[in-house]
Amino acid sequence: MAGHSKWANIQHRKGRQDKLRSKMFSKFSKEITVAAKMGDPDPDKNPRLRLAVKEAKQASMPKDNIDRAIKKATGGDAEDYEEIRYEGYGTNGVAVIVETMTDNRNRTASTVRSTFTKYGGNLGETGSVGFMFDRKGEVVYPAEVGDADTVMMAAIEAGAEDVDSSEDGHVIYCADTDLNDVSTALEAELGESTSTKLVWRPTTTTELDLEGMQKLMRLIDALEDDDDVQRVTANFEASDEVMEALE
Repeated sequence: MAGHSKWANIQHRKGRQDKLRSKMFSKFSKEITVAAKMGDPDPDKNPRLRLAVKEAKQASMPKDNIDRAIKKATGGDAEDYEEIRYEGYGTNGVAVIVETMTDNRNRTASTVRSTFTKYGGNLGETGSVGFMFDRKGEVVYPAEVGDADTVMMAAIEAGAEDVDSSEDGHVIYCADTDLNDVSTALEAELGESTSTKLVWRPTTTTELDLEGMQKLMRLIDALEDDDDVQRVTANFEASDEVMEALE
């Protein structure tokens, strides 16, 4: 399984989803407001907003919070945010992509750079690690939705590109521009997914031991604690033994 998926599993097992719930909701609200401001405030007419709302709901964000974020965009009092992607290296040369949404470019750049430095990483230029990833749509289903063959057939019919099935579940990948259509077709066949979002899928990974993983997690934790950071992706790979030792 690719590094970013394992990181999601680490977050879930270590309870970070609960610990950072309010911070997560704040990040979702920002994305929803920006999406609504850039396009139509009706999710049915705005694919980016529809995806943002869906991801927020899958994280159990209250409907009132979602509605407030949309109304903020239409009320004229929403901040002007700039989307900036930072790229760099963490432990043992692990490639790290940091997606931000900020109203102060200088503040965000300074914070991201200092965080990389503090935790043993190096912030690079735009494009310095991006070539190690493909931008993809990702739809996740639990293992009980069906066996690998069943999910594979549904994915092919929906227009997906690849499926990664394991005892933990099924991860379906598609072109980033096809995510809305593919996820809609999959839901008609398999029901509601547990996660639907755009991701950076690593094309190459770096193996880490326990010490390396612990160092990388400290860097990612610090980056994600920054209010300007929306999402962090890294191309690490680790053995099951290392993953279990992180508990």
